[in-house]
Amino acid sequence: MDSSTNSLDDVSADGSADYPDRASMMEVRLQAQDDEITLLKASLADALRRIRIHDQLLPLLKQQLIAMNPSAARMLNQVCWSDGCTQSRKVSSSSASDGIRHPATSARVRRNSEKLANPEKQRKRLDKKAASSTNLLSRSPSLENRAKELIANAGSPGSRRGTYSQGQSIKMFIRGRPITMYIPSNIQNYEDLKMEEPSERLKLDWVYGYRGRDCRANLYLLPSGEAVYFIACVIVLYHINNRTQRHYRKHTDCVRCLTLHPDKVRVASGQTAGMDKDGKPLLSCVHIWDSTTLVTLQQIGLGTFQRGVGSLAFSFADSGAFLSVIDDSNEHMLSIWDCTKGTKQAEIKSTNEAVFAVDFNPSDSAIIITCGKSHVYFWTLSAGQFTKKQGIFGKYKKPKFIQCFVFSLTGDVLTGDSEGNILTWGKSAADVKTLGKGAKETYQIMRQTRAHEGSVFTLCTLQGGALLSGGGKDRKIIRWSADLAPETECEIPEKFGTVRTIAVVDEEELLVGTTRNAILRGTFIDGFVAIVQGHVDEMWGLATHPSQNIFLTCGHDRQVCLWNTEEHKLDWCITLEEYGLCADFCPNGSVVSVGLSTGRWVVLDLLTRGVVSESSDGNEQLSVMRYSPDGSFLAVGSHDNFIYIYSVTESGRRYSRFGKCNGHSSFITHLDWSKDGRYIMSNSGDYEILYWEVGDGCKLLRNRFESRDREWASYTCVLGFHVMGVWLEGSDGTDINALCRSHSERLVAVADDFCKVHLFQYPCPKLKAPNHKYEGHGSHVTNVCFTHNDSHLLSIGGKDTCILQWSVTGGGAGDGVERLASVSSTSTSSPEPAAS
Repeated sequence: MDSSTNSLDDVSADGSADYPDRASMMEVRLQAQDDEITLLKASLADALRRIRIHDQLLPLLKQQLIAMNPSAARMLNQVCWSDGCTQSRKVSSSSASDGIRHPATSARVRRNSEKLANPEKQRKRLDKKAASSTNLLSRSPSLENRAKELIANAGSPGSRRGTYSQGQSIKMFIRGRPITMYIPSNIQNYEDLKMEEPSERLKLDWVYGYRGRDCRANLYLLPSGEAVYFIACVIVLYHINNRTQRHYRKHTDCVRCLTLHPDKVRVASGQTAGMDKDGKPLLSCVHIWDSTTLVTLQQIGLGTFQRGVGSLAFSFADSGAFLSVIDDSNEHMLSIWDCTKGTKQAEIKSTNEAVFAVDFNPSDSAIIITCGKSHVYFWTLSAGQFTKKQGIFGKYKKPKFIQCFVFSLTGDVLTGDSEGNILTWGKSAADVKTLGKGAKETYQIMRQTRAHEGSVFTLCTLQGGALLSGGGKDRKIIRWSADLAPETECEIPEKFGTVRTIAVVDEEELLVGTTRNAILRGTFIDGFVAIVQGHVDEMWGLATHPSQNIFLTCGHDRQVCLWNTEEHKLDWCITLEEYGLCADFCPNGSVVSVGLSTGRWVVLDLLTRGVVSESSDGNEQLSVMRYSPDGSFLAVGSHDNFIYIYSVTESGRRYSRFGKCNGHSSFITHLDWSKDGRYIMSNSGDYEILYWEVGDGCKLLRNRFESRDREWASYTCVLGFHVMGVWLEGSDGTDINALCRSHSERLVAVADDFCKVHLFQYPCPKLKAPNHKYEGHGSHVTNVCFTHNDSHLLSIGGKDTCILQWSVTGGGAGDGVERLASVSSTSTSSPEPAAS
C-alpha cells in the first residue's frame, strides 16, 4: 500500500473530530476569498472588454441616432465630449458583464421609445438636462447596451418602436448586482402570474453509499435481518436478503455514530452540530428510536453536546437503562444519561485528545471505558461523580492510537491499536515502589498479541469467547480462539479499502464495513462481495440515461460509476487518471462523455467501459458537458471562460472541433441547447446570461431580448427568467449549485448549498416561489437530475459522498408552458414590471 493508505490507516477516523470548527471557519474564509478573486478577475476582464466594445460601437451608435433623431445625436456628442465618455470607462469592482451589471429595465426602454417617437417632446427634455450631462448618463441604460440594442434592432422606425414597447424585463439581484430577465411575449401581465407549490412530491426511495471512511462501529445487524448503518443525515435499514431499504430521517445534520440497545430493537444515534448558512453553530442531540416502527422515543441532550456527538454506548448490566455519550468538544465531555427520562446523571471532561470509543462494562454499569489517541481510561461512577484511572503501558511501547476495545468473557479488556497489537488489560496491585504509599490498584497490560500489519480498526466477540479482528494496512480479518490463538483469516479485496467494522450475521457469515465506503458480505471460506458501495470523495458529475433506468456519477475520488435505479445497484465502476466533474449521455445512449479536472475529457462506451475518444480543451477544469438534442454537437464548458463546440459523428464515437464561444468574463457554470439545436444559453461564475448561435460560427447574440421566446431542450441554467423563482431574496450567487427541469416541463428540482433539495413548479419566474423542501444530505448538494421518464430524481452530495434516489409522486395534467400561457392569457394590461 502507498503512503496515502498509511495515512488513512492512522487518522482517517479521527481527523474530522480534532478541530471541526477551525476547519469549517477556514473553509468559509477561503471560499469567500476565492469568490472575491473571481469577481475581481471578472471585473478587470469586463473593463477591458467594455472599453474595446465602446470604441467599436460609438461611431455606429452615432450613425443610428443621426438617422433617427438629429437632436438626440447632437446631445450625444455634447455628453460624450463633456464627461460622458470618461464616465463610461469607470468600472467598479461590482461590474462584471454587460448582460448583467447595467441592463435596461422595461420602464426605461418604453421611456426612450417615447422620446424617439416624439422629437419635439424630446428636445424639451434634452434642453432641461443639458446642464447635467453626467446625470443623464447615470440615469440612462449603459451606453454599451444601448448601442447593442440599436444596432441589433436596425430597421424601420416602426419596428424599433414596437420592439421597445413590448420588451418588458424584470430585474433580480445577486450580491447586490442586477440581472435582467426578459419576459416572454406570451406573458401580458407579469404581476398577475401566480406561483404555486407543485402537486408532485418527492419520496426517498433509495440511499446509495455508506460512511466508513471516517466513522467507527457503525454497522449492526438487527433480528429483522436488516443491516443498520448511516450516511449523510440518513440512517439506513437494509434487509440483506430481501434487498429493501427503510430510512430513519429525524436527524438534521450528518450522523456520526450509532449503537444498538441490548434488546436489539432500540437504536441510539448521534449527529454533528453543523452550522447554519450564516456560520452559526446549530444544536446537536442524540436520538433513541425504535427500529421496528422508526418512531423516536427520546431526544437526549439537545444543545448540550458541543460540535456534535462522537461515540455512544448503552449499558448492559441493567438492560440498557443508561446511555454514555462522548461529544466532540475540545474536552470531549463524557456524560451518562437516563434513557427513560432523558436526564443527565453525570458529566466530566475526559481528555483533550481524540476519543474513538466508549462502553460500559457488561457486568457493572458503574465502570465505563474510553479509548483514543494515546490513551485508554477506566472510569468509575459513584453517587454522580467520576473517578478516572489511566491504563499503564509500562514496558510496552505506547501506541499512537488505541482504536477499539471489547470485553472478554473473563472480564478482561482487549484493545486494538495502531501498532497492530491486541493488548489484554487487567487489574493489578499498585506498585508501591513506583507509585508510593497509598497507591491504589491499576489497570495494566497483561498480554500483548501481535495481530495485524498496521492498525487494528475493529474487534468483535463471538459466542463462546472467540474473537474477530479487522486490520488496516493488511486488510485482513482474523478469527481468534478465546485464548487469542489465531484460527483462520482472510483478506478483503484491495479496491474496497481496509476493514473498518464487523457485524456478525451468524457463526460463519459476516458483514464488513470498509474505509472506502463499502459494506461486504461473506465468509472466511467463500470470500466477500459488496452489497453496498459508494463514492469516497466529493461528487459533482451526474447524468441520467436518455432511455434507460441508469445514471452515472463521477467525483474527486477519480471513480466513474454507473448505477441501476431499478435494481438499486452499481453496474460498473472504473477509475480514471484525473477526477471527473461533469458528464452527459449522448442522445443515442451508447456513450457518455466525462469532463475532467485538467481540461481533458473522455468518451466512454457503456458496454465495454473503454475510452472511444479523448480530447483536451485548455488546462483548467471542465464544468459542464452537454450534447445537442440530436446528438450532432457537444458543448464543453470550461473554467477558462470558453465553451468549446464539437461536431459529433459515428454515433458519438468521433469528435472534431467545430468552434469556440468566446465572450464570458468568468468560468462557465451551466449551459443548455435550444430544442432546434441551433442556440446555446450559458451561465458563468460572475452571473452572466449569454446566448450563442452555434451554426453561425459560435456567434454571441448581442441582443438578449430576442432570445426571450426561445424553447430549450433542457433547462439546467440556474439564471434565467423561467427559473428566477428558485432564488431567495439576498441570495449569494453560490447558494444554488444546480437545477434540472423535468422532461415533462412541469417541475424544477434545485440543489442548494445548505444540504437541501427543492421541488418547484416549472416555470417559476417570480422570486421566492413556493416549493417543497427535502432533507437528507449532510453537505452541499452538488447536482440533481431527473430520470428519462421523470419517475425518479437523483441528487448527489458533496462531502457527504451520498446519492439519494427520490420517487416522484402525484402530479396532474398539462405541461409547464401551457400552465404559464393559461395564466398570462387572462391578463388585459401590461403594467410596469415589478423589480424584485
